[in-house]
Amino acid sequence: MHARAAAIKELYKKEPDSMIGRAYAFAEKAHAGQKRKSGEPYFNHSIATGGILRSWHLDDATVAAGILHDTVEDTGVPLETIKKEFGEEVAFLVDGVTKLGHIKYREIPARDGSAAAKKEPIRQSMEEARAENLRKMVLALSQDLRVVFIKLADRLHNMQTLSALPPAKQKRIALETDEIYASLAYRLGMHNVSGELQDLAFPYLHPREYEWLLSATKERYAERAKYLEKIKPQIKKILEDHDIKPLDIEIRAKRYSSLYKKLLKRDMDIERVHDLVAMRIIVKTLPECYAALGVIHEAWPPLPRRIKDYIAMPKPNAYRSLHTTVIGPDGKRVEIQIRTKEMHDENEYGVAAHWLYKQKQEGAAISGKKLAQEIAWVQQLKNWQERFTGNADDPEEFIRAMKIDFFTDRIFAVTPRGDVIDLPAGSTPIDFAYHVHSEIGNSATGAKVNGVMSTLDHPLKSGDVVEILAQKGKKPSEDWLRFAKTTIARDHIRLALRKKNVFARMLSLPSHAELKITVEDRVGLIKDISGSIAEMHIGIMSFHTEPAAGKRFHITKVDIQSTDKKKIEKLVAKLRDIKGVRDVGYRLI
Repeated sequence: MHARAAAIKELYKKEPDSMIGRAYAFAEKAHAGQKRKSGEPYFNHSIATGGILRSWHLDDATVAAGILHDTVEDTGVPLETIKKEFGEEVAFLVDGVTKLGHIKYREIPARDGSAAAKKEPIRQSMEEARAENLRKMVLALSQDLRVVFIKLADRLHNMQTLSALPPAKQKRIALETDEIYASLAYRLGMHNVSGELQDLAFPYLHPREYEWLLSATKERYAERAKYLEKIKPQIKKILEDHDIKPLDIEIRAKRYSSLYKKLLKRDMDIERVHDLVAMRIIVKTLPECYAALGVIHEAWPPLPRRIKDYIAMPKPNAYRSLHTTVIGPDGKRVEIQIRTKEMHDENEYGVAAHWLYKQKQEGAAISGKKLAQEIAWVQQLKNWQERFTGNADDPEEFIRAMKIDFFTDRIFAVTPRGDVIDLPAGSTPIDFAYHVHSEIGNSATGAKVNGVMSTLDHPLKSGDVVEILAQKGKKPSEDWLRFAKTTIARDHIRLALRKKNVFARMLSLPSHAELKITVEDRVGLIKDISGSIAEMHIGIMSFHTEPAAGKRFHITKVDIQSTDKKKIEKLVAKLRDIKGVRDVGYRLI
């Protein structure tokens, strides 16, 4: 039994009447006799899920709901029973996880009418089902983040036991885990969870690459780890000589999935990757973070452009740490991360650790719903889904847009005032402009990136300082849709273009009519024509008469304030009855 699950079992033995102890006993009875695909008791999954949640320092209600999360769906226990035994809060969380659910099947009569065809269950479109699951995920996120924590713990243990499933199912679940769940964990600041999910999915998505990495890095990992273990006492002494007593110094191996992504950018040349194994220093206070950085740089020279201060400027998902790469003993590069214990917990467990920390600080429980309201991007995600026009009719576009806007790698660009704008990787200044304000986006003419003139389609990088150049009255170009990355930018561009097209059509609509009257000149004719127009309650804008070349007739042109064809045709008939009028025509202008 895994250590996390063993901890739950031990808690049950010590405190059987606690909420977690009672959940343990209830789930064990409910799942009695059930087996997983691996052949092990299903109950093992229940306590493993609860154990993972407890290791994330979550509250007893969440841990209990994690243990009970499959009882309603898989054992037929009514939700009312959960509510009666464990209270409304636990029942709400169990119900939330149940509603996230599985892809549904539905019966569709076959066209050929055969008995076999009628019995065959026809699966919903995969894209429709995935889109529906993502909508449920958004709803769960906005209602109570703890529902998503339980789902992440559930998925983490399922990935640890994925080998028992058929290959096709393995790959589908691994892909969903990598694209959605790992990305979601990262957005919640749960770096360790995100990396673990990616590493578990990697062998199923890239089996050949995984085998190659294992063989190519085995000796290098061992060599780097041995080197860092050797210099670890030196670092400890250097710090302690300056009255800095680290709480811990860890040696961290780079994850295979992360290493593979880095190798793709470096032509698969493993010699160009220098952070296979890194050192992590955990200290007590924020000032000690910067003091430790200075002491290490005094001992070993840092590499230029490799010092990153994610404390002064955290990543969009709230990651905080100091990163540096130095030339250590024997001329070897050493990547070092420095952070406080609080930062470490937040970086490892994300919102979960922050939630618990805030609980302790305020001495009061904070609901998962309130927490969701405090996280800006969760609310942005909810608002984005509500206004996304394509989600009902085009599930494929909904999934594509969600993955780009919320579940891809992120960058953070900075306004000249120092505000951080969270954007998906590959975003351009036009995406930046619309995230600042729609009017800035609409009126953009160019940009300055790090003080240098840039085009609106220039790909941005994390840390870029972006200034948008705007011109009053400027309107978006349809060409912007070619390089705008985010849905918010694309939606605003389309809206502005629609308004622009409507205005153009309005400009092209006729605003008045021109009468062309051929007349034989006589005294009082102009007065009679003007009188007839006035009787129809039509205003005269201009009146111009000129002789027809070589003839005794004159051409009179009258601009009138009307585009009503029926009214104008009645006027034309009336004008033709006037003495001296030979012909009348009109055109709308």
